[in-house]
Formats: sequence, C-alpha cells, structure tokens
Amino acid sequence: MTAYAIAHLRQPGAVDAEVCEYLELIQATLDPFEGRFLVHGGQTRVLEGAWPGATVVLEFPDLAAAEEWYASAEYRKILHLRTDHLVGDVILVEGCGPDHDSAAMGARLRAEAAR
Repeated sequence: MTAYAIAHLRQPGAVDAEVCEYLELIQATLDPFEGRFLVHGGQTRVLEGAWPGATVVLEFPDLAAAEEWYASAEYRKILHLRTDHLVGDVILVEGCGPDHDSAAMGARLRAEAAR
C-alpha cells in the first residue's frame, strides 16, 4: 500500500544557506527508497480552519520504505538542516487502495458502534 510523508511547515522562516543545502541534498536520500515529491510548497487555499505555512507531500511504495527513509543514516545527516530552521510537523501515513469505499467503511463503523 502506498504511503506518504506529510510535512506541515507552520513557520517556514527565512530561506538560509542550510535550508538550501537541505533542499539540494534531500532527493538523494529519497531515491534509494523510491520516494518522490508530490507536493512541495505549492499554492494553498484554506477551505476550513487555519493552515499557516507550507505543505510537503512525499510518496513511497509502502509504509516500510517511508519509515526506512526517515530512519536512514543519509537522511538523519541532513535532517537538522531543516529542523534547526523550520517549525513544523511531519507524519507518515499509509494510503488507501484504489478500491477504497467510504460508504462501506461508514457502514462498518456504524455497525461496530452499535455493538
């Protein structure tokens, strides 16, 4: 099942030399794990609530690959270049398959709640 690393950079801060270095180096850490950018700080339109800052979404073949990338020595070497300068949250999340049916999920959850 495809998995995603999602970063919400709430206070992006100034783009300094270390952030630029992080950006220059991150792709090489993703390649061995088949990671790729889907969203990288593009325009955001907030429809509900508040979402200050920027969004980054990385795609991986599965949750194990995403976890291995984040824990890899190569990524850990550059991680501080981001975390020392940008305030945000990062999660890993497994996607749903192409046959996902939210109506069936809702019915299952309703049935479980009724027990």
